[in-house]
Amino acid sequence: MLISFLQLLIGLPLLFYGGDFLITGSIRIAHKYRISPFIIGATVIGFGTSAPELAVSVLAGLQGAPELALGNVIGSNIANVGLVLGLTAFLTPLTIGEKRLRDEAPAFLFSTLLITGLIWNLSLTRLEGGLMVILLFIFLWLSFRKKEELHTEMEDGSPLWAGKGIFFQALLILIGLGLLVFGARCLVDGAVSIARIMGISEWFIGITIVAVGTSLPEIVSSIMAARRGHGEMSIGNVFGSNIFNIFMVLGTTASINPLVIREPIHPDLLVTTGLSCFLLVLIRMEHHLSKRDGFILLVCYAMYVGLKGFQVI
Repeated sequence: MLISFLQLLIGLPLLFYGGDFLITGSIRIAHKYRISPFIIGATVIGFGTSAPELAVSVLAGLQGAPELALGNVIGSNIANVGLVLGLTAFLTPLTIGEKRLRDEAPAFLFSTLLITGLIWNLSLTRLEGGLMVILLFIFLWLSFRKKEELHTEMEDGSPLWAGKGIFFQALLILIGLGLLVFGARCLVDGAVSIARIMGISEWFIGITIVAVGTSLPEIVSSIMAARRGHGEMSIGNVFGSNIFNIFMVLGTTASINPLVIREPIHPDLLVTTGLSCFLLVLIRMEHHLSKRDGFILLVCYAMYVGLKGFQVI
């Protein structure tokens, strides 16, 4: 029990400083190369915060646990929209430009609809996995082709390596990602150990503690970006993380070992598709997510978790 509490205490500061370093380095690189905060959030940060899902899914696929590999991605994408964006918008309203939404929403929606269609027959072949990896590279190529004039000075809020070159800022990003992943792992391991000691069921641990734990990098980085006035980076983080979860995580996993699912997962596929569409409708209405919108997304996520819990009682 003592070790578990120590893991919790170690994990919290690691998450804080990891998020701080990640956002600081990302903002500086965005400013240097005239890349918008949204694109940085959708690529660099989205890739980094999907690292835990990639490790879990590939390992699960190799160990013959396709449900875990797929459930990890679908559950994470639902949590990214309902929990991460919901909590971030509830704390700090987020704004995104009309042109930005028009340019970036199609990839987000397409990836969600694609995985729903491909996995509807409860299998994901090596060929389909390879297709998604190819689509990932196309997404990255199109994203980094966009150069923009950034008319506002982006404050990074940290004196660490201020004025240093791109190498140092990239190193700062890597350090931040490492701290985020390790901090999230410490929190999850500690919380799971405490929950098991208290007799809480394995399923409840998985759907709550582990699901929230694997979304902690997205939560921390999105809230920090929003607090510094980069709401587009927060939205881009979730858009990018969901795209990477599908194209990179599931694509890589299926390319290595095809997935054949033995349990009906259609309700969860419909939830992730419906919630993604609902998010775009909320943003499209006024091109921002208000505190009310954040609360609605949080309620949707809570209802999803509650219904899943009711099904196994």
